[in-house]
Amino acid sequence: MALTGVLRPGHIQIRVMDLDEGVKHYRDVMGLQEMGRDAQGRVYLRCWDERDHHSIILSKADSAGMDFFGFKVDSTATLDKLEKDVQNWGLKTERIPAGDLLETGERVRFVIPSGHSIELYAEKTFVGVDRGEMDPSHYSKQMDTGIAPRSFDHALLYGPDVDKVLDLFTNVLGFHLAEYVNLPETDVKGALWLACSNKAHDIAFVIHPEPNKFHHVSFLMESLERVFRAADIMAANDVKVDIGPTRHGITRGGTIYAWDPSGNRFETFAGGNYAYPDQPPIGWTWEGLGEGGGLDVAARKLHDTFLAVVT
Repeated sequence: MALTGVLRPGHIQIRVMDLDEGVKHYRDVMGLQEMGRDAQGRVYLRCWDERDHHSIILSKADSAGMDFFGFKVDSTATLDKLEKDVQNWGLKTERIPAGDLLETGERVRFVIPSGHSIELYAEKTFVGVDRGEMDPSHYSKQMDTGIAPRSFDHALLYGPDVDKVLDLFTNVLGFHLAEYVNLPETDVKGALWLACSNKAHDIAFVIHPEPNKFHHVSFLMESLERVFRAADIMAANDVKVDIGPTRHGITRGGTIYAWDPSGNRFETFAGGNYAYPDQPPIGWTWEGLGEGGGLDVAARKLHDTFLAVVT
């Protein structure tokens, strides 16, 4: 079946308290390519294997966190349809005009039950890659600039009412549940890994009493070897690491979690399951998340910072 509807994560706007430090981290240490700045002072970046104009937006703010997460859809007709579907589900939507973000068309934004701002868009300028689109070169110097992730992969968000989030994403936006964790001694799904593709996941949620909390932004690496290379670069640049390098049981991806200068957590991620919508989701118990290696296969424990620290 062709990929239709919501296609993929398209962009995320991250709040940083010092814009110069944020740019140094994401451009010079992470190795993202700076693509432009707008009248609001926001900085637009992308990874070396991304073809659209940008995926990461940095916004100067008084506190760290995420402003919004945008998904690209396959057409303006789909954008119009999903806007009506979201409204019929019970949420208010806002139309943001084309050009509000650089090189980006009209967007539809809505606040989901967990308190996060999600938006959909159909158009963003295709700028291609420096390797070319016909008989492309295998190598680009961008592949070895800093940590050099291939692409923006997903984000994990914390907030309440994840059961309602699950209903919205699966029954309105067309995602499927790839994996989940039940809360202790219940069958209530307290953590969700959701996909609009056949990736391990495209967005994830964990139940949390405070709304609109940001856990991490994840960047896709080409291989586990590149995850270990990222560890060396983090060490050389005094980047504070939270967890890893290790492997998750959930998604089976190799990972390092670390902090940007503002305290936003980011992940370098490689590998992982393929998730297809015809397959039943993989379930985890709370005990499996910790002692079973769901979070950290090597250490087989729940890390206090991972559960408690969000922005």
